[in-house]
Amino acid sequence: MAVLEHLEPKGVFHFFEEMCAIPHGSSNTKQVSDWLMDFARERGLEACQDQLNNVIIIKEATPGYENVPAVILQGHMDMVCEKAPDCAKDMAREGLDLAVEGDTVYAQGTTLGGDDGIAVAMALAILDADDIPHPRLEAVFTVDEEIGMLGASGLDVSMLRGRRMVNLDSESEGVFTVSCAGGCITHCVLPIRREVSGGEILSITVGGLRGGHSGAEIDKGLGNANTLLGRVLYACSRETELRIVSVNGGLKDNAIPREAAAVVAAADAREVMAVCARLDEVLKQEYRATDPGVFVSAQAAVPEGAPMDADTTRRVLCFLTCAPNGIQAMSADIPGLVQTSLNLGILTTGIDSVSASFCVRSSLDSQKRMLVERLECLTAALGGAVSVSGDYSGWEYRKDSPLRELLTEVFTQQYGYAPKIEAFHGGVECGIFAGKLPGLDCVSLGPDLTEIHTCRERLHIASVQRLWAMLLETLKRMK
Repeated sequence: MAVLEHLEPKGVFHFFEEMCAIPHGSSNTKQVSDWLMDFARERGLEACQDQLNNVIIIKEATPGYENVPAVILQGHMDMVCEKAPDCAKDMAREGLDLAVEGDTVYAQGTTLGGDDGIAVAMALAILDADDIPHPRLEAVFTVDEEIGMLGASGLDVSMLRGRRMVNLDSESEGVFTVSCAGGCITHCVLPIRREVSGGEILSITVGGLRGGHSGAEIDKGLGNANTLLGRVLYACSRETELRIVSVNGGLKDNAIPREAAAVVAAADAREVMAVCARLDEVLKQEYRATDPGVFVSAQAAVPEGAPMDADTTRRVLCFLTCAPNGIQAMSADIPGLVQTSLNLGILTTGIDSVSASFCVRSSLDSQKRMLVERLECLTAALGGAVSVSGDYSGWEYRKDSPLRELLTEVFTQQYGYAPKIEAFHGGVECGIFAGKLPGLDCVSLGPDLTEIHTCRERLHIASVQRLWAMLLETLKRMK
């Protein structure tokens, strides 16, 4: 007996349960992709499966909607696979154990994959039905969204006619996302020269910071350990001759680093310790609200190789002091939205180079390019080089969005209040599609999902029901 068969809307929960029986974690999507292709073949629908396992399924317009422009329904088929410590399930080979409790659906001992299985289920329920009026539907199911939006990045969109897209990958009912940042990783590398020199060897650490997501939390005023380390080192260099041995900090490009450390050779160790003690107090005051645990420490250390020469030390200090970081521009269209930012996420030192990796974000591709160019200019002036990877387009806010207006109208009539219109200073698949489909009018929405990516994840049934009704009414009114 199916666990969800008594739930409405029946079609949505039927396909959701079928999908949950198939392992579909990121990088393990072939089986669920084949299941989608079988679905299309059984119903005589046009479909395409690419080498990445992305799937596109087309359903022509119902009578009366033949001349209405196509609409894209989009979501991703992969899920984050996490489980409780005492759960023995092999999520790479076994399906989920679904359960219902009150108004929620969950998976026993594991993540549920409502993010984004519910999008797949809703699209399939529409494609399966013969009593839902709609324009030409182009259902796009991507892979590996959770590990870098790899499916969307590699998708060939040439068979898509639609320039209106409803993305069903949101976790908060009543929130319409209408813009996101594009991004890239910018790697700056400075060559270094080393030479034997005198001085006392010290280890300087900036730590105790909260850290956070460089997109969603870049507006919180959180301290960046890498840039603060540069500030401390420059202050020390003004008081005594200093040679850098190494600078290292941060673990991820898209995370605000919590700790960074340097090893230096100082002509006067007491001056360095005094500066560090002074800046310890200064930073505690500056960051008392956001990072109350911040500290600066200096202590004697064991030599770990020859320090950089004077010229290299000067260039590294200049880079760490002058490189842009944090918020660069706020949106003029959406109050409170960060439009452009960058984060010095990873700082490392090798034998012959110092590398700095920035996560650059902007909802305007022109400003993203501008920041990359600023880093190129600074790095080149200091004798280094820059490379860019993982570049994807931003999803710029549209002042004129007929799709947003229609969805808002339907939502307001159904719920009795207007939806919240938001933009996200992070990357979502809509940004990639906006870059590939010029003129795309897109809105991202979804039902309530709580504690996603954990074994406590819950999908709220009544929210699914309300969103389903709104989606069908929106398709009906597209004529």
